[in-house]
Amino acid sequence: MKKLLLVAGARPNFMKLAPLYASLKAEPDAFQPIVVHTGQHYDRQMSDVFFEQLALPEPDINLGIGSATHGAQTGRILEKLEKVMLDSEPDMVVVFGDVNSTLAGALAAVKLGIPVAHVEAGLRSNDWSMPEEINRVVADRVSALLFTTCEDAADNLLREGATPDSIHFVGNVMIDSLVKLLPVADKLDVLRQYDLQSKRYTLVTMHRASNVDDEENLRKLTEMLSRLALFAPVMFPVHPRTMRNLKDLTSAIDRDSILDHPNIRLSEPLGYLEFLKLEKEAALVVTDSGGVQEESTYLQVPCLTARPNTERPVTITDGTNTLVGLDPLRIAELAEQYLFGGSPQRKRPRLWDGNAAPRIVSVMQRFFEITSVPAPGVTEDDCVEQELR
Repeated sequence: MKKLLLVAGARPNFMKLAPLYASLKAEPDAFQPIVVHTGQHYDRQMSDVFFEQLALPEPDINLGIGSATHGAQTGRILEKLEKVMLDSEPDMVVVFGDVNSTLAGALAAVKLGIPVAHVEAGLRSNDWSMPEEINRVVADRVSALLFTTCEDAADNLLREGATPDSIHFVGNVMIDSLVKLLPVADKLDVLRQYDLQSKRYTLVTMHRASNVDDEENLRKLTEMLSRLALFAPVMFPVHPRTMRNLKDLTSAIDRDSILDHPNIRLSEPLGYLEFLKLEKEAALVVTDSGGVQEESTYLQVPCLTARPNTERPVTITDGTNTLVGLDPLRIAELAEQYLFGGSPQRKRPRLWDGNAAPRIVSVMQRFFEITSVPAPGVTEDDCVEQELR
């Protein structure tokens, strides 16, 4: 039996961890998954509720790191994870996405000679001002198994020197969670709770430091929200840091235009199921979140991404996403078009079908030379890097 340490620290990680954990537990003679929660996100709405709704057990280990600067947080996680790995002696460490826990987990493992698997490898924004870009590039460089969500990710990895046999196109494991839990989310009465009607509101999320920690950009955000609210109600679950910055705006006019606007519904961060329901029923999503770009693509809901770049170009080429930057006028123009004129339907990206986690397990079985059968929806050859291309 192979012992796998699954390292997660922030809410985007949990949606990727849950399906893989379930698929590994379905092979009890082959794998022993151990869940490590670093505590990078640590309060109930940013962490605990996700474990509950994703049917994850209590983490086997909780490091309780909490907030800090990027360097301090990464260093603390790395130090504590190294001790965990020395004590538990895993056969492999699995990291997810691009948060500080991803980087720390990958570095701690590789320095101890433990193979690393990176779930969601090869995504690139080519924007080195983003901490996430640094995290994902370094994690990929030290990983033995690179699990990709889209076919262009392999091109990025090969350009950077990854070996073809380390790259495995398995699909998007976060979509596994969405497919499984969408019927549950559909039963929630969250629209009535916020006085919303299906396909007659805009859902907004904003949390990236470049958008909400810079006062000039935060003022653009308030202008964007005000313009969107002219067309339809705006539902805005607010990240704690975003809310603090909104309340601290020096311009009372900008601040009050959002906090007291009758057509803008502000809430604390929502659970996964509640947010999924709101996302599915929205006429339009405006976001700076990578995961929301992917979810809205699967749900076929138009998405405007308030960033100058994206590490998920497949959501533009195949999905419903449009890059707009933080441009209130451009966002309002497109919002009016999508809210009242509709939007073209796109196809879903290849292998975004709810079976990514079994494919990952199939690759791991081959890596450890454990007898296996092909995962659902894919042949044996399909799991191997460039043979899909």
